[in-house]
Amino acid sequence: MRLSHVTAALEEFYPPSWAESWDAVGLVCGDPAAEIRRVLFAVDPVTAVVDEALEWGADLIVTHHPLLLRPVTSVAATTPKGRTIHRLISAGVALYTAHTNADVADPGVSDALARAVGLTGALRPMVPHADDPARGLGRIGELAEPLTLRDFTARAAAGLPATAWGVRASGDPGRPVRTVAVCGGAGDSLLDTARAAGVDVYLTADLRHHPASEFAEHGGPALVDAAHWATEWPWLADAERRLTGAAATLETRVSTHVTDAWRLHDEGAK
Repeated sequence: MRLSHVTAALEEFYPPSWAESWDAVGLVCGDPAAEIRRVLFAVDPVTAVVDEALEWGADLIVTHHPLLLRPVTSVAATTPKGRTIHRLISAGVALYTAHTNADVADPGVSDALARAVGLTGALRPMVPHADDPARGLGRIGELAEPLTLRDFTARAAAGLPATAWGVRASGDPGRPVRTVAVCGGAGDSLLDTARAAGVDVYLTADLRHHPASEFAEHGGPALVDAAHWATEWPWLADAERRLTGAAATLETRVSTHVTDAWRLHDEGAK
């Protein structure tokens, strides 16, 4: 199957026009006329993922995070990003990115996160798109039965891939939880949205001390904070299923390399 056909299928699911203006999505490197047999899905276009792609014989890597989010004036192999580009081109491996366009898709990154942490039934966006309210940032849904915050945090930890960051919560551990908002990746920009939605808990990543502390003082939803990489990883399997449904001849694989930035956790003295 030609690369141009694969990227066309991906852009049916995650149109580049849905991406934020500052984002860098789409084909990063690769010949549209090249034949594609094996596709590797990963969150980050980093060295470990490129190593896996080359060892497996992938022809295309599909990542969530962009390699060249900020403009560059050189891709010389004197920098990590330059070396990545050189390795991919030398090996004939294409790289494609679906980032904020996958965040707001229906289904998208937050749908996969919601299912991973136990939400069932219909989901709705936290911030519906003006032209299509079925898609947008974040998701709100219900648990099949109420849990305490302690038990929901444990469920989230069990449903997401393990990282050094782990899963942590802010709020009364015994608080009942039924309605849940989630946002894959850094979601503290939606703290006020979660409060206004009247949910019991908001699960996202990269929560900072001051916004989280101030949020807790308002007595609104509890907070659950997981690793950025872990909240986005469940989407890979969804993207893989959608692509293989459109292109059954492709061999696909989801990378399980933990590429979260944080590698070590120590709770310190008890």
